[in-house]
Amino acid sequence: MAEPRIITSRDGAIATITVTRPDKLNAFDIEMLKELSAACDAVEADSAVRIVILTGAGKAFSAGGDIKAWGAMQANEFGHQWVRFGHRVFDRLATLRMPLIAAINGHALGGGLELAGAADIRIAEKHVTIGLPETSLGMVPGWSGTQRLVQRFGAQIIRRMVLGGEMFTAEEACKLGLVDQVVESGSALEAAKAYAARIVTRGPAALEISKLMIGVANGEDNGAAVETLGSMLAAKTGDLKEGVAAFSGKRPANFKGEW
Repeated sequence: MAEPRIITSRDGAIATITVTRPDKLNAFDIEMLKELSAACDAVEADSAVRIVILTGAGKAFSAGGDIKAWGAMQANEFGHQWVRFGHRVFDRLATLRMPLIAAINGHALGGGLELAGAADIRIAEKHVTIGLPETSLGMVPGWSGTQRLVQRFGAQIIRRMVLGGEMFTAEEACKLGLVDQVVESGSALEAAKAYAARIVTRGPAALEISKLMIGVANGEDNGAAVETLGSMLAAKTGDLKEGVAAFSGKRPANFKGEW
């Protein structure tokens, strides 16, 4: 049985998801996407987890999608099994209930930048290069590079990377808002843990609700966010408790509008 290439660990309230395929610069194939989706489910189901850190093993954060994994696919297979599936997995990552910090310890290119872009906070080491080189291969960003990244960073920055092929250093990316902090090489994970420790002191419910509200304001996942907020609010009311009790007791509900 193959060794897992997405490793999840927890230290107190902080979970760390590590992409572990260093010999391929942490490039993704289908199985890794499946493992990442499962890791998201696992950390979200763990009530002890208050914040998640995402990083890469070895010298790279992630080189994106493994060309050998998708290069020979037919158009329909490529669109449905690779692009749409990867998009769903990255959306799952971006909508984790808890804050997500990307510790960018190496180059984040193509899908690697889309992976980092799913995080709420990005901390990059100073040697890192960031870019979206897909058009040089005759393809387009497919895991939210022209969607979530435009919403979060602005269309012009994405145009420069996608259309102009520009690559940015960590310092340049910080000035453009693509990353939030630049640290010395080898220290991104340590810096991410320090930032996580700062977040953990804040109210978990307030953090989750705030993340949803910010996403709505930014035009991200509006429907799910609004229904999540509404459902959580309804679940706290006396009316819901009365409704459930009435259903179980096979009697008419006596709603009082109690909040």
